Amino acid sequence: QVQLQESGPGLVKPSQTLSLTCTVSGGPITTSPYYWSWIRRPPGKGLEWMAGIRYDGFPDLSPSLNTRTSISRDTSKNQFSLQLSSVTPEDTAVYYCVRATMGRDEYDYWGQGTQVTVSS
Repeated sequence: QVQLQESGPGLVKPSQTLSLTCTVSGGPITTSPYYWSWIRRPPGKGLEWMAGIRYDGFPDLSPSLNTRTSISRDTSKNQFSLQLSSVTPEDTAVYYCVRATMGRDEYDYWGQGTQVTVSS
């Protein structure tokens, strides 16, 4: 059974960089054909895909966030991470790490989500 667990600060100050890590258990993140992503849901809004990293390490960033976002992985720890710089209160959201099978239009495994609030 694959499990994903987000970790990171619950509160970040404006202009700081948010760093989140997803720890995956139940299988290596290098396994094909899986795709690992970060998505978020701001209060009262829909889900927003932010960034993803393929099983072979190839990254992809949302065009609307790519100037502030980076994604990386540590295969020795079976983790992948998101960094979002220059945060504002509009980045307040529940952040999820998820897995998708490439070629399918759905996320098949989700972390429980972590609330991040941007406030001074």
